[in-house]
Amino acid sequence: MTDDSRAPHIHHLRVRRTARYYTLGGSASTAGATRTVWLVLHGHSQLAGVFIRFFGDLATDDTLVIAPEAMNRYYLVGPERAPASERPVGATWMTREDRASEIADYVEYLDTLYDDVIAERVRAGAQLNVIGFSQGAATATRWLVHGRAPVQRLVLWGGLLPPETDLSRANERLRRTALTIVIGRRDQYIDEDALGAERARLDAAGLPYELVRFDGGHVITRSVFPRLRELTGASDR
Repeated sequence: MTDDSRAPHIHHLRVRRTARYYTLGGSASTAGATRTVWLVLHGHSQLAGVFIRFFGDLATDDTLVIAPEAMNRYYLVGPERAPASERPVGATWMTREDRASEIADYVEYLDTLYDDVIAERVRAGAQLNVIGFSQGAATATRWLVHGRAPVQRLVLWGGLLPPETDLSRANERLRRTALTIVIGRRDQYIDEDALGAERARLDAAGLPYELVRFDGGHVITRSVFPRLRELTGASDR
């Protein structure tokens, strides 16, 4: 028998954290005046306060854009490059370390944000759409599948469904949500082979989706917004 008396034992402790999020638009005075909510999830190494600015064109008096920030922040360069006061900071939703706990934590975080900020608007008739960019695409998908928010459209931008996602008909939450995939033709992280494999996977599962291509790389571009408005019916409002 192996003697593991000197091996470390893993433990977990639940603690309270303070999360931050940013908003644009939605200046109408009552929740009932909000017609659309866009929840936008940033990618790896980004910050929500910068990321939300890419979506300024979507924000209006009756359209609220919300950008939550991942709670794992870190310096993007080492101390040999710059002093702490000058080092850029980014955030990540998770790493491979303690993966299951990280996912459970951000699902709970986004559920709390939904309860506190979005739910009243949805009950009053607002449509909830989620955009996940890059790493945020996996985050958005996992929240849709494991969370409790009634998402009407899931937009995966510069990212694909995480590989563990159940595409069977048993996954009712995913199947009752409209799915849009947005990929630049020069995206350096998702080439044509990867996109083709994902499309084959979705087609084999009988999961409908809309594919939107644009002439660009791994970026957010305003050129796609008119199509997103069409898909959500916002162009008729």
